[in-house]
Amino acid sequence: MADLIVERVDVWAAPIRDEAGSLANLLIGLREAGADLDFVVARRSPDKPGKGVVFVTPLRGDVEIAAAAQLGFNTTDSVYSVRVEGPNERGITAALTEKLGAAGIAVRGCTASVSGARFVAFIGLDNAEDAAKAASILEQA
Repeated sequence: MADLIVERVDVWAAPIRDEAGSLANLLIGLREAGADLDFVVARRSPDKPGKGVVFVTPLRGDVEIAAAAQLGFNTTDSVYSVRVEGPNERGITAALTEKLGAAGIAVRGCTASVSGARFVAFIGLDNAEDAAKAASILEQA
């Protein structure tokens, strides 16, 4: 593994109604505030019929953060995330998570994708200490 870009990122979350246009309205509000999102995950909440949640990152600057707050976004205090980007290699996500497991770090969640010759992964961890440790380990990978 070479040439990895590793960074801690804040994840922002907002509740959404499970109805047509709800997600679009939130994303439009962020776009109008100038947000250039790297990551969006939205899903229904199976335990709360009619409701869902959307997670986004990054939000930068006062204007974006103020708009996000008005739209119902808050930084999550339950998901600590590390973003890893680099040249795609077969099994890259397996190799990254293997290193974390060997260091005793439990992965709470992982979302990864490939575009062209590059991959990007967002690795969710349980606390700030694990996220800092994970970032350090992955920077050395």
